[in-house]
Order: sequence, then C-alpha cells, then structure tokens
Amino acid sequence: MKKNILYLIGGTLAIGGAAAIVSRFLWPNLPIPLYCLVSAGLCLIPTVVTLIWASRTTYQTPENQLLMVMGGTAFRMALVLAVGLLLFYTVSTFERRRFWIVLLVFYLLTLGLEIALLSGLRTEEKSKQT
Repeated sequence: MKKNILYLIGGTLAIGGAAAIVSRFLWPNLPIPLYCLVSAGLCLIPTVVTLIWASRTTYQTPENQLLMVMGGTAFRMALVLAVGLLLFYTVSTFERRRFWIVLLVFYLLTLGLEIALLSGLRTEEKSKQT
C-alpha cells in the first residue's frame, strides 16, 4: 500500500517536473512550467486520498467497492475543478485556456497511474488467495 502511494507520488512529480523543464525550453515566455507543477500537486492530493480509500475497500463487498469508485471519482473531480476554478478566477496568471489543458492532462495522468496501481494491487491479492 505504502509502496503504491510512493509510486503514485514519485511518478506524478517526476512527470510534472520533466514537463515543467521541457516546457520551459519550448515556450520560454509562457507560465506553463508553473501550470505543470500546480496541476501535478492539485491532481495528486485527491488521487492519494482515493488510492488510500480504495486500498481499504479491497476486502469489502462489491457494493462498497462500487461506492468507492463512484465516490472517489466524484471527490477527485469536484476538488480539482473547484480549486482550478478558484485559481482561474482569482489569480491572473491562471486566467488562460492553457492552464485548463495542462490541468486536464495531469488529471488524466494521475487517474491512469491510480488505475494501473489499483489493478496491480487487485492482481497481487488474487494471486495471494490462490
């Protein structure tokens, strides 16, 4: 469990840092590196919370697992959207469409990492049961 959280944090921050460095050289006049780092952190926090929640429901009933999937998705999406909107309307640097594109990329990235880690966790549990 802790290993999966560390993989998620390390993978997200590594890709976020790499994207920030590359975008700094490709678009030196745009604040895309800032967007990358903020989006990575913003998407990482709710994803870690839902990953912890998902790992605790692995031995639960299918109904509770479905609740975790739907509730985790709603929680993550609502939090990222709310903070993204707050940044968009209150901080002038984030008042660009580019911020939303970068935020969407990192949202999908963290979602994909979480799914990969959870599917690996489920496979490990099945192999231990047999």
